[in-house]
Amino acid sequence: MIQMKEKHQSRSLPQLDELYKEIILEHYRKPCGREPLDKVDFCAEGMNPLCGDEVKLSLQLKDNKISKVHIEGHGCSISVASGSILADMLKGKTIDEAKNISNCLKNIMHDKETDSKIDLGDLEALEGVKKFPVRIKCALLPWTTFEEALIGHEHVEIS
Repeated sequence: MIQMKEKHQSRSLPQLDELYKEIILEHYRKPCGREPLDKVDFCAEGMNPLCGDEVKLSLQLKDNKISKVHIEGHGCSISVASGSILADMLKGKTIDEAKNISNCLKNIMHDKETDSKIDLGDLEALEGVKKFPVRIKCALLPWTTFEEALIGHEHVEIS
C-alpha cells in the first residue's frame, strides 16, 4: 500500500508542488491576521536570529475559543505564509485544538506520524519545506511563538 502511495505521489508531485507554491505565495502577498485586536489575552514575540525572521503574535479568546489572531512581523515568504495560515486556521478553535494543529505541523516537519483526523487545509502547502532543513525553522517560527504565548513567554528566539 505504501509503495502505491509513493508511486502515485511521484506522478502528481510537479502539479502539487506548483499548487503549494501558489498557496504559500498567496498567503505571503495577502496575509491573514493583520487586523488589530480589541483585547489581547495571549501574546508573544518570536525571532530567528540566524535568518532575521520576526513575528509578533496576539490572541483574543471568546467562549474558550480563539476568536481572533493578530500576527505581524517580517521575514521570508515561508515564515509570513506560515503565520498567515496560523491566523486563518486557528480562528474558532479551542486552545487544545490549536495545540494539536501546531503539533501536527511539527510532526510533519520532522517526518513523524501525524493525527489523521486533523484537517490540514493550507498547512499542507508547508510540507515541501521539510526538503530544505534550513527553512524548517522559518515555517515553525509563528507556531513556536503561538505555543510560547500560551505558556506566558513574551519573547522567544529559535536558532
